[in-house]
Amino acid sequence: MDISFLKDYLEPVTVGICLCIGYIVKRWIKDINNKFIPTIVAVIGILVAIWTHRSISPPVVLRGLFSGLASTGLHQLFTRLIQRKTDSDA
Repeated sequence: MDISFLKDYLEPVTVGICLCIGYIVKRWIKDINNKFIPTIVAVIGILVAIWTHRSISPPVVLRGLFSGLASTGLHQLFTRLIQRKTDSDA
């Protein structure tokens, strides 16, 4: 199954906004369980995509969902890289 077409739905601006909002939620709102952060950034991704495209359609919703959820993966990548770097420095 080839899912490489999804790269066409990745929007860097939406990923960046969702990454920042997800980081703020994780660091500043202690009452929210980490398992809800992907859902939060997915919804925010949809809203940002609708805002930037000024329309609601299935491709726009997919762009928002995919970009919002990609931000959680990007956060995990950065976290793992930073942890690996600090572990090797010690």
